[in-house]
Amino acid sequence: MDTIDRKLLALLRKDGRASLSALAQALAVSRGTVQNRIERLTRDGVIAGFSVRVTQADDPHAVRAVMMIEITGQKTLAVIQALRGLPEVHALHTTNGAWDLVAEIHADNLVEFERVLRGVRAMDGVSKSETSLLLTTL
Repeated sequence: MDTIDRKLLALLRKDGRASLSALAQALAVSRGTVQNRIERLTRDGVIAGFSVRVTQADDPHAVRAVMMIEITGQKTLAVIQALRGLPEVHALHTTNGAWDLVAEIHADNLVEFERVLRGVRAMDGVSKSETSLLLTTL
């Protein structure tokens, strides 16, 4: 994944229904380039699908969590790239202390949340993680 792919994923996270033309204009590339990249990212499994997200207040089954991640060796950039490709990762932060990264995860339900959790824990370079579900926003 290069810079254009990452920017494209960020735009699609904001608006998964954005037109190819609008995405091309925002990325300063051709419409065909956007279409080819979306097809490649989908084929390679980076884009797992497109879905509708509703606000948490409207969806009692939605799951939000914070995941602290420890990375082994020199794998930080690879892990960051992989995490940025997950639509459920809404924010990613570097941090100091015992943990290398903190990921904010939003999933539609517990089944999807568990799938994301297993996927992150299985990533090459992730040595340890600790996850806390977010219950009530005050």
